[in-house]
Amino acid sequence: MEKVDYDERLHVGYVAGRRMSPGAHETWMAAFARHLPGTRPLTWLDLGSGTGRMTPALAEAFGGPVHGVEPSDRMRAQAIAHAGHPAVAYAAGSAERIPLPDASCDAALMFFVWHHVVDREAAAAELRRVLKPGGILFVQVNLADRMPDTWWFRVVPEWADADRAQFRTEAEVTSDFTGAGWTFAARDEVRWCRSASLTEDYERLKLRAVSSFERMSEETIAAAFARIDAALPALGDEPQYETSDLLVFRR
Repeated sequence: MEKVDYDERLHVGYVAGRRMSPGAHETWMAAFARHLPGTRPLTWLDLGSGTGRMTPALAEAFGGPVHGVEPSDRMRAQAIAHAGHPAVAYAAGSAERIPLPDASCDAALMFFVWHHVVDREAAAAELRRVLKPGGILFVQVNLADRMPDTWWFRVVPEWADADRAQFRTEAEVTSDFTGAGWTFAARDEVRWCRSASLTEDYERLKLRAVSSFERMSEETIAAAFARIDAALPALGDEPQYETSDLLVFRR
């Protein structure tokens, strides 16, 4: 599958389109803490840090330093401009080439990133290189056999099919890492508040800050949004929660 270029369009609306709701960061930090030692500070790698959606929160929760590594120049520029923190540093790099010394991190996070990695074998080995023995790797990713039950997929099922095509199964993703020497530690399920209301959720969706839109035609997207507009009055306007899979591996 062709690699998505975040420098072309996605960087423009990503901050607003994928912004964490109040409380979501706390939910995710608590999920990470369940699998980490109680000692602080912890040095983190946020691999594929994008616009810094998670990076400062990691520094706040775990002390840092936190190294945000992102291949997209324009996504990284957004992070530097809008997601700064005294314990955070952003750098150019990729999953296959991480600009950090051997055994320099206590923990690493790939938050909705693994499906974009081209050379999975090289990336799994590179992550092992930069984590300390006993270090913890968190991989948050949609799984082709465990896709989230999102309201817009119920209205437009073909979007679910297009989205699922990007992802690997749980067994495949687990094998990507265990085959490189990682020990599988856990699969956690994290229920977090994505948006305060369906209206807010839809406004974010219209910014098209999700990579699967890059694989659809404009005609397909327009027709689907028309169907959503027609369905909205019957859907209610309550807060929108998502349950995400979090795979945990030990170095």
